[in-house]
Amino acid sequence: MELRTASNPRDVKAYDTARLREEFLIDDLFHPDEVKMVYSHIDRIITGSAVPVSGPLTLDAGDELRAEYFLQRRELGVINIGGEGVVTVDGVSYELRYKDGLYVGMGSRDIRLESKDASQPAKFYFNSAPAHKTYPTVYIRPEDCVRVELGTMEESNHRTICKYILPGQVESCQLVMGMTSLKPGSVWNTMPCHTHDRRMEVYLYFELPQDAIVMHYMGQPTETRHIVMRNEQAVISPSWSIHSASATRAYTFIWGMVGENKDFDDMDAVAMSDIR
Repeated sequence: MELRTASNPRDVKAYDTARLREEFLIDDLFHPDEVKMVYSHIDRIITGSAVPVSGPLTLDAGDELRAEYFLQRRELGVINIGGEGVVTVDGVSYELRYKDGLYVGMGSRDIRLESKDASQPAKFYFNSAPAHKTYPTVYIRPEDCVRVELGTMEESNHRTICKYILPGQVESCQLVMGMTSLKPGSVWNTMPCHTHDRRMEVYLYFELPQDAIVMHYMGQPTETRHIVMRNEQAVISPSWSIHSASATRAYTFIWGMVGENKDFDDMDAVAMSDIR
């Protein structure tokens, strides 16, 4: 498990490209037969992936969590962006198609992930947050989720937001997750931008061809920076930072939020005239 420390916005102003990528970019996800985890000190979120090919993979606490098992004090959200797979939670199996999700509550001991077809392996992407209460494990189909359509073609930001884990639909302690898909011809997300001091966020960009790039924008609204990203890379966004992007073509991204407030609309909007 890789550890990432928190960053002060005053220090980030002096980061060069390499340092920005080192601190915030997660660029080596989805390796066959591997579980990859990045533990961030920002709200203690864990961002990870698992690609089972030869056999099932398990989520273990490792030395970093000082826990008996991975979800002893945590909750978990999983979304599959690969071939069909199976997540087994304490002996109960859930089949996840492409873009299906699963919420797993605190206290679940045995988490196994496997692919139904090794030639088309599942790609499990997950976020995990500290928890204080056990909520039921829930299988999530995108067609059953709350959907919101935003933006316009004229502004190049026509998109659909699909909310997987949020109050009133799938209950959690602090984890909120979902997926945003841009319509063909649209390339901007979360612009006009915002911050939310009460929670941080992680984005995973996917459904991009290998030669496409995403320009992910971060930083304080008057001190913006960018990180060049590619298909199936993730980025950590501190609570003080904007999190927006434009790309060379339409794309999809999974967003995961962790923090004090689970209210999706609790945002501090930034006027376009104030962005620097």
